[in-house]
Amino acid sequence: MSIIGVDLGGTNVRAGLVEGGRLARVETAAVHGDGPEKAVLEDIFGVIDPLIGAGIEGIGVGVPSVVDLKGGVIYDVQNIPSWKKVPLKALLEERYRIPSYVNNDANCFATGEKYFGKGKPYDNFVGLILGTGLGAGIIANGRLFSGANCGAGEFGMLPYKDRNFEYYACGQFFKNVHGTSGKALAERARKGDAAAMAVFCEFGGHLGQAMKAVLYAADPEVVILGGSVSKSYALFKDAMWKAMQDFAYSITLQKIRVEISETENIAVLGAAALYLDALAQ
Repeated sequence: MSIIGVDLGGTNVRAGLVEGGRLARVETAAVHGDGPEKAVLEDIFGVIDPLIGAGIEGIGVGVPSVVDLKGGVIYDVQNIPSWKKVPLKALLEERYRIPSYVNNDANCFATGEKYFGKGKPYDNFVGLILGTGLGAGIIANGRLFSGANCGAGEFGMLPYKDRNFEYYACGQFFKNVHGTSGKALAERARKGDAAAMAVFCEFGGHLGQAMKAVLYAADPEVVILGGSVSKSYALFKDAMWKAMQDFAYSITLQKIRVEISETENIAVLGAAALYLDALAQ
């Protein structure tokens, strides 16, 4: 089976040819994010066109925005002002005559882990992205659950303290609360800097509270952490688990697993997996 996965960002777009469950080829290009709608569309076509050939069964696209899943219409793409309402599914199918699927990038992360990563053994899990934001995708009964408006898994938007979980439990925390970058603090913490280590303990406490919200809402078998901050898991792991210990259901705490994503090119693979998830209907 050959599928094309596309990861659209505000500055770059990447497309990958997935054959036999592995990424065989990748095309990358800059995105004219400040340009008109058609210019960005041509950027996407520019990375897909070299990959199109006989035997391509489907195209999947991950985008940093809300999507009307039935129509494949994208709304208000982050960092691409001209993309207010774009019928991307229809435009792709008109050009390539191949079934195409569109979803947001967090959902693609979870779907990618289900088909290509650490989610393979599980039918119920949450993929939680600790990056610039706090995004999540939910796999329920073996399939992606996106909700009625592509908004399932928006745990970061839940109220927490004076803000919401996203303010305190993702990469924003280090800038918002401590005025520095998580990367710089991680380097210091790994060298034994006590102040930096204390900040990661603080972060772990906030993330533990967010994790409890995930467990109450989705009751997953495993939470798979991705995104740049997940690479520092060892620095906040203990504080996160400590904050989770007052979870109301002890059996859940005994059984829940936390894994760190190790899947390379997960954004592209996850987009391609949208087609596989559609076949599982």
